[in-house]
Amino acid sequence: MLDEDTLTIGFARRVPSYKRLTLMLHDPERLAALLTDPERPVQIVIAGKAHPADEGGKRLIQQMVRFTDDPRVRSRIVFLPDYDMEMARSLVRGCDVWLNNPLRPLEACGTSGMKAALNGGLNVSVRDGWWDEWFDGANGWEIPSADGVEDADRRDELESAALYDLLGASVAPLFYDRDAAGVPGGWVEMIRHTLRVLGPRVQAERMVREYVTTLYAPATRSSRALAGDDGTYGPARELAEWKQRVVKAWPGVHIEHVEADAGEPRLGSPLTVRAVVALGELTPDDVCVEVVYGRANEDDELVDPCYMAAAPDPMAPGEPSGPGDLKAGPAVRYTGEISLARPGPFGYTVRVLPRHRLLASRAELGVVTWPDAPAGMTNGDLR
Repeated sequence: MLDEDTLTIGFARRVPSYKRLTLMLHDPERLAALLTDPERPVQIVIAGKAHPADEGGKRLIQQMVRFTDDPRVRSRIVFLPDYDMEMARSLVRGCDVWLNNPLRPLEACGTSGMKAALNGGLNVSVRDGWWDEWFDGANGWEIPSADGVEDADRRDELESAALYDLLGASVAPLFYDRDAAGVPGGWVEMIRHTLRVLGPRVQAERMVREYVTTLYAPATRSSRALAGDDGTYGPARELAEWKQRVVKAWPGVHIEHVEADAGEPRLGSPLTVRAVVALGELTPDDVCVEVVYGRANEDDELVDPCYMAAAPDPMAPGEPSGPGDLKAGPAVRYTGEISLARPGPFGYTVRVLPRHRLLASRAELGVVTWPDAPAGMTNGDLR
């Protein structure tokens, strides 16, 4: 009953309410128009299971099955029962698009879209789970999310309308834009880009390697260091006392002033950044001061930021300054130099983190200090 030359969308997963199986049914007439478009038709293959005790999930499946029985769309949308791994294998191989429209931010990961990407499928998804991290504008499409809309029905209305618009105005036209040989060049290029960009990322090998190198191995080294050479855990007691002291004193850490060299920044030239940091009861040995810098987007937020010195080496501290009108104790001057290696909008700021040789991670204490935003600036700390 399906047509292999028609744009095929797959939706297959568990059916808890937050995954919104029936979001596509919010406006049945608009969905039917997309499915039966005479020039650019769409067909949807759906599979999924609800937990035996999830009555709400079962009702969603019943609602979907009733819609698929509509004679107008029966040749364009199907629900496949008995969803299992073998069926999932066929779906991720055979679908052109993988659809995911959870209620953001409730999606933990959404790994089925990863499998689809490895099989040449393109994702159409709400920016949630892994898609929120790896969507780059060229490996699929983002369904706009109406974050902040409290009314659930209104939110579904807005996001379903965005989904219809996206499928009708962007996805289907690209799929059906063919050259003389019948090849959709733009679509094929998106697939190639997806395989290049997502292929190395969405694999268990990469995941396990990162767990080992960034978590398990550092945790093992930290555990051995805390035990000490004699196994009496003297270093662990030392670290515990240091943590208590630092956490108690951290409210006194404050970045008083940040400045950079005067003049127009130029590509390829260094930029010297200076900061005055009030350490309160702490010393320069207790903290790491870093410049955070990178490309700035239209909202003055840093995109893919870099940190001066990936290792915990702070900017060189200068002489303590006088207390003056500082908010918290004597201050220390720090200086660091970063390279302006990329053209385009650029931003930077400074942050302070705890530092100790026995910390497994600089995020271990869960504290960080940023500069106060200047008056009238509410969306970032660019300097």
